[in-house]
Amino acid sequence: MAVSKKKGYGWAVSAGLNAAFAAISAKFIAPQLIRYGMVILFNVMMWGCYVNSLKALSSLQATVTNFATNFLSSGLAGFFLFEEPLSPKWFAGALLIVVGVFILSKSSVEEKTNKG
Repeated sequence: MAVSKKKGYGWAVSAGLNAAFAAISAKFIAPQLIRYGMVILFNVMMWGCYVNSLKALSSLQATVTNFATNFLSSGLAGFFLFEEPLSPKWFAGALLIVVGVFILSKSSVEEKTNKG
């Protein structure tokens, strides 16, 4: 059963968020055993979501969407939860990543491979 592209992007975004949650839990949770458990749990969930995203998207689209979501959510979590500064260069880079993801999402990578 084929998964729609919309669901594929949902899975890729979920994968990126789970990767960010793994990083956040590594910093946020105090007891070491629980911290490692949460990092492992979020990484396993991230890989499950990523594999599901690959069922609907090209590997490039799934990977870039996953990376962009992870980058943006990790940066914003650092700013809001840990009071880390975000420079104008970070925002410029984030904007370029979002534009790149948008361009890739509109590309016809899969159509080209099916026609070839």
